[in-house]
Amino acid sequence: MKPAVGKPAPEFSTQAVYPNDGGTVPVSLSELRGRRVILVFYPKDNTPGCTMQACAIRDQWDELKDKAAIYGISGDDEASHKKFIEKRKLPYPLLVDTDHKISEAYGTWVQKSLFGKKYMGIERSTFVIGEDGSMEYVFERVSPAKHIGLLLDALK
Repeated sequence: MKPAVGKPAPEFSTQAVYPNDGGTVPVSLSELRGRRVILVFYPKDNTPGCTMQACAIRDQWDELKDKAAIYGISGDDEASHKKFIEKRKLPYPLLVDTDHKISEAYGTWVQKSLFGKKYMGIERSTFVIGEDGSMEYVFERVSPAKHIGLLLDALK
């Protein structure tokens, strides 16, 4: 179940892979208190929809960077995130969630279906968390093409 607007965002701790050889650094939501946080859950590094979504954030970075701490998050490991950041020149960190604990806490680890085959995966969703740690916006099953517009509107 996804956290509701106005409710506390689920706490998490994980590794953040930073761009520009910033390395991999532990991060937790509680450490970010006092700052607006955006968590962009996406299915997989270097896939067409996820690349479109990530590059749209990159292309609007000047508009976004001072408004919130932005993190992409998927089930991919540190090495995959590092390649995705470098290949697409992403200016923001990606969080490691290989055990899916964070995506489960945020209700984005769901059963999916492709060509009749059922499997578990991350549902593309974005959460805007206020400075006080409560949920400001929840965008579920968002289209990669429409995502950046929703995000820019939410941060006005």
